[in-house]
Amino acid sequence: MQPQDRVQWVYSSTTDQELEERYDQWADEYDQDLDTEFGWISPQAASQSLAKYVANDARILDAGAGTGLVGEVLAKMGYTNLVAMDLSQGMLDAAEKKGVYREFHKMALGDQLDYQTDEFDAVISVGVFTLGHAPAGSFDELVRITRPGGHIVFSIRPDIDETGGFKDKQDELVAAGKWKLTEVSDRYHPLPKGEPEVVHEVRVFQVT
Repeated sequence: MQPQDRVQWVYSSTTDQELEERYDQWADEYDQDLDTEFGWISPQAASQSLAKYVANDARILDAGAGTGLVGEVLAKMGYTNLVAMDLSQGMLDAAEKKGVYREFHKMALGDQLDYQTDEFDAVISVGVFTLGHAPAGSFDELVRITRPGGHIVFSIRPDIDETGGFKDKQDELVAAGKWKLTEVSDRYHPLPKGEPEVVHEVRVFQVT
């Protein structure tokens, strides 16, 4: 299967189980596909946004960590207290080999997360709020596990913001006083070599 076909195959998953199984199968080729074939830049973009607001000693959850590409970027920036969470054990196994995370947890966004309330100083989630992946309701749990004053940083496809209910959920949490919008990046092309038509933004919210 070609890298382009593999991406569409994963996007077309209809259940968490199917998504998990496909990511398990993709884990060995994931870094090669994303870096070499697609020129994936969202880990750098989101990490740069996070670094404006989050101290180096912060306890940070990488929600949907995959093979740890975000963790690698954050580690190079001096972050050392990183926790990886993903629904795919194969991806977590690949992330563990990078040696940048302290903990690894197999969980799926959209479910209740097995973390304490206010457990993290920050959450970063890259490439997760897209087609066939985490639902808008995931934000509720990310807010719960982030301490007041902490930040939630995520990339998102603006084209699914409204169709997937993401905008409504973000606005609902603002109206409820759960978080406030801190920053929205300029739109950029996260896969310039492989899917140049795809556009992302990075958004930063502060939990209140």
